[in-house]
Amino acid sequence: MITRHDWTQLEIETLLATPLMDLLWQAQQIHRAANPGYHVQLASLLSVRTGGCEEDCAYCPQSLHSSSAIDGHPDLEVEPVLARARAARDAGAHRFCMGWAWRDIRDGAPFEAMLAMVRGVRELGLEACVTAGMLSGSQAARLAQAGLTAYNHNLDTSPEHYDRIISTRTYEDRLQTLERVRAAGIQVCCGGIIGLGESGADRASLLRVLASLDPHPESVPINALVAVAGTPLEDRPAIDPLELVRMVATARILMPHSRVRLSAGREQLNREAQILCLLAGADSIFYGDTLLTTSNPAVEADRALLAAAGVRVEPAAALAP
Repeated sequence: MITRHDWTQLEIETLLATPLMDLLWQAQQIHRAANPGYHVQLASLLSVRTGGCEEDCAYCPQSLHSSSAIDGHPDLEVEPVLARARAARDAGAHRFCMGWAWRDIRDGAPFEAMLAMVRGVRELGLEACVTAGMLSGSQAARLAQAGLTAYNHNLDTSPEHYDRIISTRTYEDRLQTLERVRAAGIQVCCGGIIGLGESGADRASLLRVLASLDPHPESVPINALVAVAGTPLEDRPAIDPLELVRMVATARILMPHSRVRLSAGREQLNREAQILCLLAGADSIFYGDTLLTTSNPAVEADRALLAAAGVRVEPAAALAP
């Protein structure tokens, strides 16, 4: 299977516009070759620092510029975070993702706590992912030393549509952050959001930027906007679920060996739409939402979904640190 980094805008726009049955067939052939057995990775997400972010991302209720109900909260301490990671592992998660509502990583005690959390998550046998905005090369190196598996930093949308969504950080800032993560030897988790008022050309442009990265991001989250009251995008209509299916399928064709992660917006999809996304090439989901215990209804619903789809959870042996 040839891995390309030179996809053109026209090629990607053509893929996105391909009749759905043909697009699914192309994506499934590539997915079956790259992911034999249809293994799906389960990832759990915890917000370590919630609200109070200086960025003005139009979709985000954690922004200081938003009038949504989410206020700033104190950072969670190390031990409660590790307790949640342990619960996530026991519920079947493979990757534990931790988020800080920061514009960039702050040195000092908060960063030392982050490093301790990463080390603790890895000692539990889980993959560890962090998302905390921009970071320096030295911070990336220290995260790598702590054992960080992946750093998430999404591009969100196309370069052409970006300034309609965010003004406090440039597209180049985001790309430079990805370069620092890659230079430190940490896996890159990078994707985008649809439903922000972008055009089909914008979606193709976002995918072109992602597919031009060499190597491709190891993980590509495909998100659908969850419109939250108090944000500038609160009145955006929900996307047609088949648009998300098309994005997943096209991402799979462009980046055969990346994990395509079905992320925000999944709870708005019915079971059949989620199964179509798995068929199209999604091989990772965020699992269980909030209460990370085996009794959590969201966990049970996800287990039922995967069983109905006939896909297998990634073997636990893959989790050794």
